[in-house]
Amino acid sequence: MIQLSDMKTYLRVDGEQDDIVLQHLMETAQALCREILRTSTPEQSRMLDMAMMYATAYLYEHRDEADHEALIVTLRALLSGERDVGF
Repeated sequence: MIQLSDMKTYLRVDGEQDDIVLQHLMETAQALCREILRTSTPEQSRMLDMAMMYATAYLYEHRDEADHEALIVTLRALLSGERDVGF
């Protein structure tokens, strides 16, 4: 899983005021990626890390008007090569 310090660097966030929010968003991003990959324990990869960082950043930056359908479509595109075929 992505470390909070790496996520804050990616987002260019200083300070600790949003740490709890970011931690929750990172957990949400991880759950979304797991669901898209159709696995409870995804194998770590650069693409998964980037998808999780993208999802966290999207949710953080669009807290008031997030388009979750568009986010999921993007995550599916990013993770399509690693997605389990079966259900």
